[in-house]
Amino acid sequence: MTTSPNSRRAHVVGLGLIGASIALALRDHGWSVTGSDSDDTIVASALERAVITGTALTPEVDLVVVATPAGVVAKIAIDVLAKLANPDLVVTDVAGVKGSIVSLVRDERFLGGHPMAGSELRGLSGARADLFQETTWVLTPTDRTSPTTYSTLHGILREIGANVVAISADDHDRLVAIASHVPHLLAGSLMNEASRVAEQDAVLLQLAAGGFRDMTRIAAGDPGIWPDILFENRDAVVQSLEALEGRLRTLREALLEDERDVILESLLSAASARRQLPGRALRTEDLAYLRVKVSDEPGVLARVTRSASDLSVNIYDIEIAHGIEGTGGTLLLAVDAQQYQMFGEALSALGFQVAHE
Repeated sequence: MTTSPNSRRAHVVGLGLIGASIALALRDHGWSVTGSDSDDTIVASALERAVITGTALTPEVDLVVVATPAGVVAKIAIDVLAKLANPDLVVTDVAGVKGSIVSLVRDERFLGGHPMAGSELRGLSGARADLFQETTWVLTPTDRTSPTTYSTLHGILREIGANVVAISADDHDRLVAIASHVPHLLAGSLMNEASRVAEQDAVLLQLAAGGFRDMTRIAAGDPGIWPDILFENRDAVVQSLEALEGRLRTLREALLEDERDVILESLLSAASARRQLPGRALRTEDLAYLRVKVSDEPGVLARVTRSASDLSVNIYDIEIAHGIEGTGGTLLLAVDAQQYQMFGEALSALGFQVAHE
């Protein structure tokens, strides 16, 4: 991106919780942010609260974020890319399903994204600039993605505090079904069942302890965004639900048959897995750097980022040093110092020339 830090321009389409939070985060980092929404009252409120400075999508815009329901993301992104000829433009989205979107938006300036962030608060009124601090933000590069598009967006997301992970769109949809979509359905089902029982036994909700409240917190989120997401990712969600039904059936049968060992083993393995959830934020001194020579051909960047994803290596920062036109360039990757040797060896095995800083 050729603009200076104090003249960067962004436009956010959709000013709900996520879109408005992105606008606030960018604003707090010196961006000039405009925006639009299908609801004129939301636009008026966003202007009044200085979330955005205007509504016009100008040709000079550097970044466009589509933060609408998943079902309309592709159409909006395609329209924006067709309207704006700026070769340095970056267009991204925040939808919770990626496969159908990246298959339709075939411009090298588009890069699908999904911040794993949310709140029980809804809409513009719940937006806050720090929503993405230490949040995982998934990017789904394809063989069409420009390396410059990727490095630019990666840098912007790191700037607003997110930890960026790159995986394929298909892997995203398969994994997020169990990590996000099914938990939302389970939280809603548990809350609905508790509410049904409470109609006869009102004291139940007074007995709701921390565990119940933790498990059902996400049920208080905006239900309006979920039908699009769930139906767009139907196959993966159904497969995850079927697998979970099998686990619940095993537990039910174990209770009926007094199989205490089965119950204990299930609880022990769950406790162990829960303790291993990643959550460590790295300091600068814990990072190491790899220089990776890359050729000037489609799909090279996607191969690097997918390799990182396969090895559970988080690329904390990425820079691109272009070589002479047509000769490729060098990727400078910042990764966990404990993983950089393994990652470097994996890239070498894929045929990349790798140097350690």
